[in-house]
Formats: sequence, structure tokens, C-alpha cells
Amino acid sequence: MAYDCYLSKENYYFRYRTGAIILHDRKMLFVQNDLGGYYYMIGGAVHLGENSRDCIEREVFEETGVACKAVRTGIICENFFAGDRLDERIKDKICHVLEFYYLMEAPEGSIFQTETDTGEKLVWLPLDELDKYDVRPIMLKTKLKEAIDGGHVLHVINNDIDRTIS
Repeated sequence: MAYDCYLSKENYYFRYRTGAIILHDRKMLFVQNDLGGYYYMIGGAVHLGENSRDCIEREVFEETGVACKAVRTGIICENFFAGDRLDERIKDKICHVLEFYYLMEAPEGSIFQTETDTGEKLVWLPLDELDKYDVRPIMLKTKLKEAIDGGHVLHVINNDIDRTIS
């Protein structure tokens, strides 16, 4: 049995997860959250004993039906945010999520599903227009292009609670 890397204590919630940067024609594949309507990265919780690269390749396949390969880490994000009132797991909690975002490579001619394995929509958003969408974490609007085009790993501290990025 696989166990997700997370812990919940009092009003705090910590999680270790991965996210996928999947690109096609300067668009990126996102999940549209069916609770709040915002967009977030394909990915999920790392299992105990699993490394982040294996996790993201597993999660991408589960959510899109395509066996993508992790090419390189683009962003390591320390993400702080208030728990979504619509999600019972994190409602009213202060969330701290450690995230490894990988640039992914899809096999030539891949056809991605239009919904995840849990029924949420998969949506291609133009990289040059991310500021028009409710993308989370918010730092993706300013740091994503640098991670893709810069060729080096970014370490970002994203605090949606006080709206700071460093």
C-alpha cells in the first residue's frame, strides 16, 4: 500500500508533492480545479519511499494517460497558502507544501485525455497569457517562463497568504 507524504497537526498541513510542466506550442497543460475553478499543475503527493522523479512520471500517466519522461527539475517551490474552504482536507488550515516541478517530455504524437483520473478538466493555457487566469501557485505567472527558458533550477518561496514571492 502506498502512503502519501503529508502530515496534519492542529491547524497546519504539510505535503510533499510534484508538478509537471508539459508544453506544446507555447501552451502548458493544467488541471482546472472542480471545487474553485482555478488552475494548478498536474502532479500529486510523493509516496513514502518514492523519489520525486518517479512520482511525477507516475502522476502524469495517471492523470493524462500519457507516459511522459521527466527531463529536468525546473522549480523547487516552498508554497504557503490558506486551505481552500471547499476542500475538507485543508479547510481552515495553514498549508505548507514542498513542490518539485519537472519539465516533462511527451512521446511524439501523444494524445492527452481531456479529464484527469478523478474527473477534473485538463486545459492547455497559453504561456503568454497566464496573467489572465487564476493559476496557482501565483508565482507561476512570473517564474514559469524563466524556469522553462533559463535552463537552470529556480528555488521559489511562494506565500499566497501575504502575497509575496522570493
